[in-house]
Amino acid sequence: MWRCPLGLLLLLLLAGELALGARRGRGRRELAPALHLRGIRDAGGRYCQEQDLCCRGRADECALPYLGVTCYCDLFCNRTVSDCCPDFWDFCLGVPPPFPPVQGCVHRGRVYPVLGTYWDNCNRCTCQEKGQWECDQEPCLVDQDMINAINQGNYGWRAGNHSAFWGMTLDEGIRYRLGTIRPSSSVTSMNEIHTVLGPGEVLPTAFEASEKWPNLIHEPLDQGNCAGSWAFSTAAVASDRVSIHSLGHMTPVLSPQNLLSCDTHNQQGCRGGHLDGAWWFLRRRGVVSDHCYPFSGRERDEAGPAPRCMMHSRAMGRGKRQATAHCPNSRVHTNDIYQVTPAYRLGSSEKEIMKELMENGPVQALMEVHEDFFLYQGGVYSHTPVSHGRPERYRRHGTHSVKITGWGEETLPDGRTLKYWTNSAMRKDTWPMTTPELLSPQLFS
Repeated sequence: MWRCPLGLLLLLLLAGELALGARRGRGRRELAPALHLRGIRDAGGRYCQEQDLCCRGRADECALPYLGVTCYCDLFCNRTVSDCCPDFWDFCLGVPPPFPPVQGCVHRGRVYPVLGTYWDNCNRCTCQEKGQWECDQEPCLVDQDMINAINQGNYGWRAGNHSAFWGMTLDEGIRYRLGTIRPSSSVTSMNEIHTVLGPGEVLPTAFEASEKWPNLIHEPLDQGNCAGSWAFSTAAVASDRVSIHSLGHMTPVLSPQNLLSCDTHNQQGCRGGHLDGAWWFLRRRGVVSDHCYPFSGRERDEAGPAPRCMMHSRAMGRGKRQATAHCPNSRVHTNDIYQVTPAYRLGSSEKEIMKELMENGPVQALMEVHEDFFLYQGGVYSHTPVSHGRPERYRRHGTHSVKITGWGEETLPDGRTLKYWTNSAMRKDTWPMTTPELLSPQLFS
C-alpha cells in the first residue's frame, strides 16, 4: 500500500495524462461511464481498503466488483472519467474525493438511493437523507423469523414460505384469506345427530374419502383473496355428497360464486358469511355448477361493489327448482340447479365423526386459524407458542371453515400415537383430533 500528498497526486495525474495521450485509440476502461457523478457512493465504501489494494500507474487487474460493474484502485482510474472505487481517494491517496459523494442506504447487501421508497415484504421502506433505512413495522403474513423458530422447535410440522402470501400483512391474511363468521348460539345449540357404532365394530386407523370413492371427491378450489371460506367449504362438501349419494350419476363441482353473489341474506360475500345460511340457500334455492358460474376472483378492495347475482332459480313443484337465466359462462349451457337435504350437526365424539365420514362422505368443520397456520407446509399441525413473546399485533386469529376428508395415525419418537384429521386442501396430515384449533365438526348434508 502506498500514500502520497495531494500536490504529488496532481503532478502524477498530469504526467499520466500527457503520456497516455500519445497512445492511439481509447481503451475499454476509458469508455466506461463514471461511477460516481451519476451513480451512488456506497455508504460502506470499503473496497480498496477491504482488499488492501492500491496500485501505481495503470493496472487493469487492480479491480474489484462494485454494484454490478467494476471499480479500480490504480492511478489510471481517474484519468478521463472516474471509475475509481469509492474509497480510492481517502484510502490510497489520503485525500477527500474530488466531488461530493451521493449518499445511499445499504440494506441486505444492496445500496439504495436517498429518498427512494421500496417494498420489503409487506412493509414500505425509505432511504432517508442521512442514510437511515426506515421501514413500516407491520407484521407480515410470511415471517422468516417465525418459520425458523417453528422448524427449529420440533413442533411436529414444517413451516415455509408460500409465495402467494408474500407482501401481505398478517392483518390482511386474517381479513382476506379466511371468511367464516362464528355461528350463532341458535346454530351451536342445534340437536346433534348421533351415529351408533355396532357391537364390536372397529374403525380403521386410517381412512381417506378419495380412496373409498375414487373420482367422486373433488379437488379444492382456490378462494384467493376472497374471505369466502363459508361458501367454498360448503360448496366443496355438498359437491362430494351429491356425487356419493347419486352413486356417481351426478358429479358436479358446485359454484362458490353462486353462493357469494346470490346468498345475500345476512351474508357478506367475500367479507365473510355464515355456514347455516349457506346450507339454507343450497336447500331452498340451489346452486349451479362452477363451470356454469365460475369464481370471478376478488382483489383486496373492500370498498369495491360485490358482483351482482347472475343466476336465480324458480320453483317447479315438489321442491324442485329451475334456473331462470343462462350460465354466466357463455361457453357452458348446462344450468342445472342442485339442491341438498336439510343440514344437521354432529357431536364432538371422534368415533361418531369418523363413522359418519366413512359412511356418507366428507364433513365440514370450523377451525380457529392463528398466525403460524399460514406458514404450514407439512406434518400434523397444531398452534405453536413461537409468537408468545412478541407484541400483541403479531398474535392474530380468525375463524375458517374446511372440508375434512379422512383421518390417520402417526407414531411419535417417544412411542405415543397421534391421531389426526386430513383436509383435501392440504393433501397431507393436518390437525390432531384433540387440537382446540379444530372446533367441533359440523356436518351438513
